[in-house]
Amino acid sequence: MTPARFGTDGVRGVANVELTAEIALALGRAVAHVIPATSFVVGRDTRRSGTMLEAAFAAGITTEGADVIDVGVLATPGIAFLADRRGLPGAVISASHNPFGDNGIKILGPGGSKLSLEVEAAIEEALRMLFNEPESAPRRPTGKGIGVISPDTTSVSSYLEHLSTAVEGRDLTGQRIALDCANGAASAYAAEVLRLLGAEVLVMADQPDGSNINDGVGSTAPGPLAELVVGSGCVLGLALDGDADRVIAVDELGRVIDGDVLMALFATDLKARGRLAGNTVAVTVMSNLGFRRAMEAGGIHVVTTDVGDRNVVAALDAEGLSFGGEQSGHLIFRSWASTGDGLLTGILLADLIARAGTTLSTLADGAMVRYPQVLVNVSVSRPREVAEAEAVVQVIAEETEALGDDGRVMVRASGTEPVVRVMVEAPESALATAIAQRIATVVAATSDAMLEGAE
Repeated sequence: MTPARFGTDGVRGVANVELTAEIALALGRAVAHVIPATSFVVGRDTRRSGTMLEAAFAAGITTEGADVIDVGVLATPGIAFLADRRGLPGAVISASHNPFGDNGIKILGPGGSKLSLEVEAAIEEALRMLFNEPESAPRRPTGKGIGVISPDTTSVSSYLEHLSTAVEGRDLTGQRIALDCANGAASAYAAEVLRLLGAEVLVMADQPDGSNINDGVGSTAPGPLAELVVGSGCVLGLALDGDADRVIAVDELGRVIDGDVLMALFATDLKARGRLAGNTVAVTVMSNLGFRRAMEAGGIHVVTTDVGDRNVVAALDAEGLSFGGEQSGHLIFRSWASTGDGLLTGILLADLIARAGTTLSTLADGAMVRYPQVLVNVSVSRPREVAEAEAVVQVIAEETEALGDDGRVMVRASGTEPVVRVMVEAPESALATAIAQRIATVVAATSDAMLEGAE
């Protein structure tokens, strides 16, 4: 038995139930077995369970003889940056946009990038051995061979300096920006960086108490930010998630601007400035059909990957590309970062607006024409089996054929939750909704049938 498995973004679950201190300890040991390194950079977001899980994970690393550099509360891209600068692997204790009761452990390879599937599988196997065959584990070091945990919060300043250089000598003077920190990992410093660049910043959700992370705020709940933007006359709103590796924007009219529109804006701008390598952008299968058609019209090629910013980064590196991302707001500027960085994206967006000399609403209106997209999450106990079942595959084929070139159907098992996600795009919202509901009904019925057959 393997007590924990990697999803699309590390190991994740309910803290102290699915992700316990014992599992975190064993995972730390397994990681140290598989990834040879003298030290690991480790940090966390603001969840109440974070200190417990970080302590256990770090103990597992040091048990196997490696040291831990504890950078405390820091965004995932900040930890990735420090890992890259030091040439070390790292780990982030965070469940990203999930509720505070969940937590997770994201492992970063040397250079700050997400692990390959092969390395994750090796860690899972090492974890299985530690739980099921502890007598087969290598002998633990003793004496001076035991690793140590050293706190290091001073190096965070180098990450903030890195962010401030992204505008290449320009500044954000004159811009009033509303910032929602989601009561998460970037709460202590996000506003500071924007102010250092000259922006006037109105900040909200920057008082984490261990249980209010993502609670009605952040990238998954931008409504309060939209009210602040409109009520305070801001030119831009930025909503981070719990570990600040993604951002959702709000224009000056209070409209939410998601990752697809942001990618369309950035890809077009980068191409115009000769900075879009290969005139190509990498996106996941979830990006809107309207985005793809806008890129085609603009002479920009699109490379499509499976869901997950790791897959986008892999495509960027494999093809020598410079930019890509996800509809959810994970945008990767490969020359600046090894992973999605919500604050970096926000800074670059404010800079783009300033250089364009117009409003975000005007830019967004001209970026792409969105196809109505409906997403239905169906709770199931065995997501992957249900998504690949014959009845589900058949209904997907039928609806895809009926839509032809006028829409898309995407059904996939979530890598982070026990659900099957049904996404449909069509020329009209009512049609997309009807198709999504039909497929969701088949998914639910298939799951029920599997459960009955197992009894």
